[in-house]
Amino acid sequence: MAWDTDATREKLLDAAISEFSERGFAGARIHQISLASGCNRERIYFYYGGKAQLFEAALGSQLVSALADLPVVGSGPGAVADFAGRYFDFPTSFPGLARLTFWEGLERGDPVDAARRALLAADKAAEIRHALPAISEAAAEDLLLTIVTLCHAWVAIPNVRAVITPTADGTRRRASIVRTVELLSRDAESPGPLPY
Repeated sequence: MAWDTDATREKLLDAAISEFSERGFAGARIHQISLASGCNRERIYFYYGGKAQLFEAALGSQLVSALADLPVVGSGPGAVADFAGRYFDFPTSFPGLARLTFWEGLERGDPVDAARRALLAADKAAEIRHALPAISEAAAEDLLLTIVTLCHAWVAIPNVRAVITPTADGTRRRASIVRTVELLSRDAESPGPLPY
């Protein structure tokens, strides 16, 4: 029987996303990833080369899903706000991305796959500029950074949200982010003097 390499890689990535999300890079164990995936350790090294490369593949797969698969649709502040709401839904449903980027920032120093991520971010900022043609490139980048950090924080730092808004739920937070992004988008379209 032939070995299903795609299925094996998918199992390994799913197990790695779970393990790295929960324990970070330093705390994650290859043995646990092997057990959770049902694949032997040698497959991890064969397909990914090692723990660092597996972490990079896990984070990369989540980033592509979030940025490439969620387009900004339409035009105007409402379109960007709608994107923010759908982006909020991604880490809420798949918390791996927010947690992996959090651990990456704490443990890894330099961004994983920085060049590819910069291209994905530039494409998303260009979509925001297409929806809001009057804004500058810098304003679109700032708006994207605000969206990503607002959405990731809900998942990556749950203790902060529990202390500040113990009764808040995801629906309320999503609505708040959508409204905030709509207001920021309106402001970006007709700004006063900007520092950039």
